[in-house]
Amino acid sequence: MNAANAPMVIIGAGHSGGRAAMTLRAEGYEGPLLLIGDEVHPPYERPPLSKGILQGATDLAGCTFCDAAQLAEAGIEHLVGNPVARLAAQDHQLVLQDGRALLYSKLLLATGGRARRLPMAPAALANVLYLRTHDEALALRDQLQPGARLLVVGGGFIGLEVAATARLLGCAVTLVEAGPRLAGRALPAQISDRLLALHRERGVDVRLDVGLERLLGSPQVDAVELTDGQRIACDLVVVGIGMQPNTELAAAAGLEVGQGIRVDDQLRASAPDIYAAGDVCEFRLHPAGEYQRQETWRNAEAQGRHAALNMLGAGLPFAVIPGFWSDQYDWSLQTTGVLAGSLHTVSRSTAGDGLLMFYLDAEQRLQGACGWGPGNSVAKDIKLCERLITAGPVLRTDALADPGQPLKQWLRG
Repeated sequence: MNAANAPMVIIGAGHSGGRAAMTLRAEGYEGPLLLIGDEVHPPYERPPLSKGILQGATDLAGCTFCDAAQLAEAGIEHLVGNPVARLAAQDHQLVLQDGRALLYSKLLLATGGRARRLPMAPAALANVLYLRTHDEALALRDQLQPGARLLVVGGGFIGLEVAATARLLGCAVTLVEAGPRLAGRALPAQISDRLLALHRERGVDVRLDVGLERLLGSPQVDAVELTDGQRIACDLVVVGIGMQPNTELAAAAGLEVGQGIRVDDQLRASAPDIYAAGDVCEFRLHPAGEYQRQETWRNAEAQGRHAALNMLGAGLPFAVIPGFWSDQYDWSLQTTGVLAGSLHTVSRSTAGDGLLMFYLDAEQRLQGACGWGPGNSVAKDIKLCERLITAGPVLRTDALADPGQPLKQWLRG
């Protein structure tokens, strides 16, 4: 078999890889298709892990968009337990852990990432947990019992969503964040402040500007010492300090790698017939823009589909407007576009003590928006903002700040 007749192969059977596989079939590809995954589960979406799975409100089937039967029916071979050990890009060849060599015609790297480990925590500590996979979510759910004392390390979205879920389950929660505010790299200060106030109102003991000095106790942690000298007793530690992209395979194969696998505007990596998508993909939204990665549901969904189309020869530039959401108790955070500190911002109050923030360029055109409100109250406004980013009208800042001025007025021309 030569490479032209070889299967299409997807390495990584998470959301992006699974969506790519299903798209290839939906778009008419009938050749052999191999999906190689680290987990035994079929592809699933990750947002429910920190909410529905932890609460027991949903299960794996509720997170899965293509189960084992659907994969089989589509003729997609799902290989688990035998990861790729080496990629020989110049030969269009993969070598599996068991030594078997496979040729590919087109290859998608959707290898995702793994939870960053706490350097001071030995793997043997049974009550230091992470949340990246379904199995990790189940392990954590078993320990979130009413009255349990939980220490969350990290004030990003994973840590905050775990804290919110744990409070709803009756746990006592302390959250430690080394930075001066919550989700500081992703959110403006006004919304970080509201997020902080909400968590404190719901009983989370939030400590800012303080880190973890050491863990106390063995074989289980029973307390932690902070960098300010305070000690906090705990029954369980959950670490949410970010994600490490799985770039090792690509780097060893000589592909261009930065903070992720670097691609062009068609999601093509730096070797022929190789693409990248999802959390591991580093791309530019504009030709002159900076490389970025996006660890969001929207990006995994959009890039998985887009990469599949281009593997079939569509030649489409990737230009999807970024966005994400996070549920915190009965409040919702939603964003769209680019939230950059260099852009001019305008704020607007919304119903129920919510807030919208608009990010404008020098020509008063909308580049991004961030909404915070009870329930799903900001969803409609964020959708309108996404349309405004695409349409690009010049906006009046006084009207943007006025809750009585409808956003859709600028979409009427």
